[in-house]
Amino acid sequence: MEQKNEIKLERDDDIAILKIQGDITAQSEPYINEAYKGLSEQGEVRKILLKFEEDAYINSGGIAVLIQILAQTQKNQQKIGITGLSEHFKKIFRMVGITKFAGIYDDLEAALKSM
Repeated sequence: MEQKNEIKLERDDDIAILKIQGDITAQSEPYINEAYKGLSEQGEVRKILLKFEEDAYINSGGIAVLIQILAQTQKNQQKIGITGLSEHFKKIFRMVGITKFAGIYDDLEAALKSM
């Protein structure tokens, strides 16, 4: 059963953190796009961290949504990182090439330190 998305925006110095809860599917697109667009309302954002809840499920439609966001961050010259992924999804993200555009971090602390 699919979980409804909830996305919370937080800041850590110059890093905008999107905390994403729920399954990431094609139906997640409006939620994720709205959250990404909401970042611009807070002024210039150069660094974005997507933090998934630990048991997040991401299907191929969700990966397509994330690739759209990655394309937007590249166009806007923003640095993006991802944390909270299971080992399974880290492997999938490497296979589909997401790691060429976003850093994948083991935990929030490592992401914040590296970014």
